Amino acid sequence: MQDLFEEEDVDLATVNKAAPLATRMRPSSLDEFVGQEHILGPGKLLRRAIEADRLPSVILSGPPGTGKTTLAHIIADMTHAKFVRLSGVESNVAEMRRVIAGATNRTRTSRQKTILFIDEIHHFNKAQQDILLPDVESGNLRLIGATTYNPFFYVNSPLVSRSQVFQLEPLSVDELEQLIDRALADKERGLGNYNVKIDKNAKRHLAKLSDGDARKCLNALEIGVMTTPPGSKGVIHFTLAVAEESIQQKAVVYDRAGDAHYDAISAFIKSMRASDEKGAMYWLAKMLHAGEDFRFIARRIVIFASEDVGLADPEALPLAIATQQAVEFVGLPEAQIPLAHATAYMCRAKKSREALESLVEAKEQIEAEQTKRVPEHLKNKHFPVNPER
Repeated sequence: MQDLFEEEDVDLATVNKAAPLATRMRPSSLDEFVGQEHILGPGKLLRRAIEADRLPSVILSGPPGTGKTTLAHIIADMTHAKFVRLSGVESNVAEMRRVIAGATNRTRTSRQKTILFIDEIHHFNKAQQDILLPDVESGNLRLIGATTYNPFFYVNSPLVSRSQVFQLEPLSVDELEQLIDRALADKERGLGNYNVKIDKNAKRHLAKLSDGDARKCLNALEIGVMTTPPGSKGVIHFTLAVAEESIQQKAVVYDRAGDAHYDAISAFIKSMRASDEKGAMYWLAKMLHAGEDFRFIARRIVIFASEDVGLADPEALPLAIATQQAVEFVGLPEAQIPLAHATAYMCRAKKSREALESLVEAKEQIEAEQTKRVPEHLKNKHFPVNPER
């Protein structure tokens, strides 16, 4: 007999034919899952709990495209549970009550577990979240909540306390390149039926500019392949130019561990030293655009404030320190604003290297001459008082 509370099953194979590449390439097992080794690697807590079917309710927090929805599907498949998905944006109280009733009926009739996946759970108000509490606590259903926000601030404390919170991290460039290779080789779900030759720098560009988002990376790959006509030999040549168009961002020649890194920061510092504000802003923009660590830039501004501005403007160093603290506090993209503020200040400030030059002169004197003893009038004349006297 049809369960009155059962949701109609969807033919995933049919849906996937028209779905974006990122959806079609969703891994179906933990072995296919790329990234999140800190929680899904061999012997890690979440993997052990899934494999032992002892997973409590969980909240998955992390940026877009890191695998929250995919992981929820894998958990449901591995635990043979009924997977029900709700949206924190669209669902209402009536729909939630219907799902809870279905889970109760399912447990009584077939003893099948129910996993309720709520995407963007932070959009639920307090009343909606409170409805889940009794059934989560009793185990009538297992909740998997997904959010791009900090759950400790955006999800009710009682619900968080009844759940295990796992933080998903952005995928690395190497992990995204692995997904690109897999999609180009897969003939059933991916682009394996297309004869694609992708240049190394094009693949790197897609992976870097996707900012750890697998969905963004794969969908950019698909649009590039599908819109690039094949050459005379039937080969689709996926070049850097195609990659730039696909992800709508130009590649910048920059290697954070190589010459480009040191050349850019050198140009930035020398422009500030020459009071060339436009030049300094250009090199700052280039470094930020290329993904340079904003903390590194802030550190160089702090050094510049003391080394090059110095005594000519004693306010420069406090401002540089404030900038360093501000960028740590706000993060990107807003960190660009205090960096630009500090850069403009350093360019406009008067320059003095007197303090540094005095220090260098003293060090040279120490190295070249016999080390002087501390004169009597400069010695410490304060001795501890004998408590017995």
